[in-house]
Amino acid sequence: MSAGQGIPENVIDSVLEQHDIVDTVGKYVHLTKQGKYMKGLCPFHSEKTPSFTVTPERQIFYCYGCGKGGNAIKFRMEIEGLSFPEAVKVMAEESHIAMPEGQGGVVIPSNPERDRLLQAYEWTAKFYHFLLKNTEHGKAAMEYLRSRGFSDKMIDLFQIGYAPDRWDTLVQFLTKRSFDLGEMEKGGLLSVRSDGEDYLDRFRDRVMFPIYDRNGRVIAFAGRVLGDAQPKYLNSPESKLFNKSRILYNLHQAKPAIRKLRQIVLFEGYGDVISAWEAGVQNGVATMGTSLTESHTGLMKTMADEVVICYDGDRAGQAAAMKVIPLLEGIGLRVKVSVLNEGLDPDEFIHKYGQERFVRQIIDGAVSTTKFKLIYLKKNHILLEEEGKIAYTKEVLPIIAMLQSSTEREVYLRELSAELQLSFESLKQDCNEIRQSMQKNMQDGDNNDKRWNTGRHKKGRVAAPTLLPAYHTGERRLLAIMLQDTEAARYVQERLDDAFNIDDHQRLLLIYMPIMHKANPRTSAGLCHLFMMTVWRRHLAQSP
Repeated sequence: MSAGQGIPENVIDSVLEQHDIVDTVGKYVHLTKQGKYMKGLCPFHSEKTPSFTVTPERQIFYCYGCGKGGNAIKFRMEIEGLSFPEAVKVMAEESHIAMPEGQGGVVIPSNPERDRLLQAYEWTAKFYHFLLKNTEHGKAAMEYLRSRGFSDKMIDLFQIGYAPDRWDTLVQFLTKRSFDLGEMEKGGLLSVRSDGEDYLDRFRDRVMFPIYDRNGRVIAFAGRVLGDAQPKYLNSPESKLFNKSRILYNLHQAKPAIRKLRQIVLFEGYGDVISAWEAGVQNGVATMGTSLTESHTGLMKTMADEVVICYDGDRAGQAAAMKVIPLLEGIGLRVKVSVLNEGLDPDEFIHKYGQERFVRQIIDGAVSTTKFKLIYLKKNHILLEEEGKIAYTKEVLPIIAMLQSSTEREVYLRELSAELQLSFESLKQDCNEIRQSMQKNMQDGDNNDKRWNTGRHKKGRVAAPTLLPAYHTGERRLLAIMLQDTEAARYVQERLDDAFNIDDHQRLLLIYMPIMHKANPRTSAGLCHLFMMTVWRRHLAQSP
């Protein structure tokens, strides 16, 4: 019997039996036990208070914040962006479950163009790596990499390659392997000539760094020019495979260390990640030449509790770190910042001072965000002059005043007093006045910041009557049909992806979907009755 989309029911059952929901979710979310449930921060939306639950007894997950939920297969679909057939296939392969094919077996809908593109990227990465290590074309690139301190071991591990300074090397390679050049151009491997009549290699005379998705598949490249041409770094364009706002370089290899340490080291460049890896820092990742996005921070939050920002030591790198701090702290991550003097980047520091000192001083010696802000702002002022001291204290006192711990505030104020040779009591008084002013401003406005919320500050408000959204009734009617018609339920599941807005509706669906494939009319009818009774009880309880 087929359970939908051509996949036999016994295959789906076997996959779910082999993939415990706690183990599946636990690879991405830090879970803590609370009674018969497991709770954690939702990986699908930003939150500070856990609303994401896993129920081991029923093998389902549900988020009360965003409404996403389902079984282990559904979780893999959501977290990895897979279709239902793709998720089942991946999970079956992981558990060595046979997927029947051919007549009478499973016919898994796939994306042939996407599959061909993945295959082409895999072949291209191997091709560039071979050219680097085994041809005359790659000698200059290999010399450059060795001058940067990259060992053969790292070159192999990160599959670094070289794209020759020719127009059609990759074109010929892909043509011989019967790839459609039009598809390869759309996928970012090739370019179109200016006359539009032929295809050219997109990357030429560049050291090539393959970019992998979280499952270790090559999906793009970053090319570093050998000469003086611009741009210095050239990334693959965004494609069906590659979205730079969602990808962290080296995450596929760093995952085990990140999960073990519950910490991520965030770098700016690929070279920094590779040099740090050889120094023993194997939980390092980098963004793809773009600003840190919500997708990046959300992904980090699912895997770690702490992030160490290890950006370049020049003014631009430190300014970038200042921008990143609130993004990471805003989703509840602990944040530390590495301080690199002399304007060095991490790679340069390792080569100048060695791997051991890098780990000890730069990674393990990373400072708090408050300390880093004070160091950063200090560079804007001449502290030997009275005007400089005054301007500096005006900038840093509000930062210290925001600290919730009185002990922390005192530590920083005493350091400031000693450094500037100013009265500790005067600094403390100014800091307290700033803090009181902040509290007053928060009370006077709409206060969504829990740091200033106390019982004394709460104002009584009369709740305005609310009207049910227009979609409320529509969802109820749709659910009623789904609970009585299994085929209709499957139809809706495949097209609407179970995306209900009302929590009650989503919860009922999560109860119903695991048994939907059994198609038991009496069970469905019973659930429908239970749902309607629950809704009516709530309506009666809320009536005046």
